[in-house]
Amino acid sequence: MIKRLTKLLSIMMFVGGSLLPWNATADKSSTSPGSMLPAFNSNQIERLLVQSLLQINAGQLREALNTVDQLLQAAPNFRLAHLVRGDLLMTFAQQSTKLGDHQDAALSDFQEEAKVRIERHLASPHEGKIPDVLWHMSPEQRYAVVVDTTKSRLYVYQNRDSQLHHLVDYYITMGKNGSEKFTEGDKRTPLGIYIADKKLEHKLPDFYGEAAYPLNYPNPLDKRNGKKGHGIWLHGTPQDVYSRPPKASDGCVVIANPDIKALAPVLQQGATPVIISNDLQWITPQEAEQRKQALDQALEQWRRDWESQDTEQYLAHYADTFFSDSGNLEKWKENKRRIQAAKTKVQISLSNISMFRYPNAPAPMVLVSFDQDYKSDILIDHMKKQQYWVWDDHRWKIMYEGPA
Repeated sequence: MIKRLTKLLSIMMFVGGSLLPWNATADKSSTSPGSMLPAFNSNQIERLLVQSLLQINAGQLREALNTVDQLLQAAPNFRLAHLVRGDLLMTFAQQSTKLGDHQDAALSDFQEEAKVRIERHLASPHEGKIPDVLWHMSPEQRYAVVVDTTKSRLYVYQNRDSQLHHLVDYYITMGKNGSEKFTEGDKRTPLGIYIADKKLEHKLPDFYGEAAYPLNYPNPLDKRNGKKGHGIWLHGTPQDVYSRPPKASDGCVVIANPDIKALAPVLQQGATPVIISNDLQWITPQEAEQRKQALDQALEQWRRDWESQDTEQYLAHYADTFFSDSGNLEKWKENKRRIQAAKTKVQISLSNISMFRYPNAPAPMVLVSFDQDYKSDILIDHMKKQQYWVWDDHRWKIMYEGPA
């Protein structure tokens, strides 16, 4: 009886002595009506892998071989599937009684990949819920990408009709040494909120696959926290590799080539938020709305106090730990007091507001981005701005402010 990889199935399928059926409802790889994201069979390939392992677990070895053969017709470079097929053939030849005779690092990688893929398909679906980092998307933000490093999963959401719609999710590879990047060369994937730039147009080595989209790591908060490094991309795999183990990159987020091609409509604008989190949590849209209400009020009060030119009330919205591209809180206060001393009448309006909870922050923190229109007797200015708001002393305060 094949044992090694399928032992993972036994562990996850038995809870309190009850056999859990394969959760076919978790495999919703088709896209929503009106979506620009083309349909693709990546999750169907993953479903066939899980189906073959379930068949092995049930002793249906011939059926499992047929399923794996069907899988390999669609993805001939899927190494994990080749491993399963090879061991099935060896079992039929009675040359082996275990899946993977050689206990080495490569087999361990295959086991871990099988584990996270199986978990995805046996997990309860997140119907009616959204990632807790997505508080509010602006009308201009059509898509958001959320990565859960713990689950080796990338989720794509579309902002349509003032609601978030789950389009698809894909298996991903992260850094060899895990998450929370801090230094150059530590082979870790950063946690935070980033923007995916447009696809790199110059020819890249085959190692990066079909496409690569740079992320703006380090962001202002990363720099404030002394984090180093560069060249964090979302990219594909070499042509002879369908997927890599869950922890195998130098820090980039890596997905299969068919998946990176399917994401082109999502990423081609060069302004898609990519939120990378550990142990992603899920909430209802109503809970997200409730969580952002107090911050909505704080943002509006900040705007009013600035527009009223009440300098001290305006500056009270800034945390003691505030920083900007030009300095700390004291420099900010000095500059604002000088500018507002003239009590010039101003009009300020905010539009296209987005709010994303910052993942894995030590204190509640939200990245707020918006279009700002400023008008006075001497200046008319339009800019895209971003602020980090932090929960400080029982209220929301601004920790960073700068151009988006």
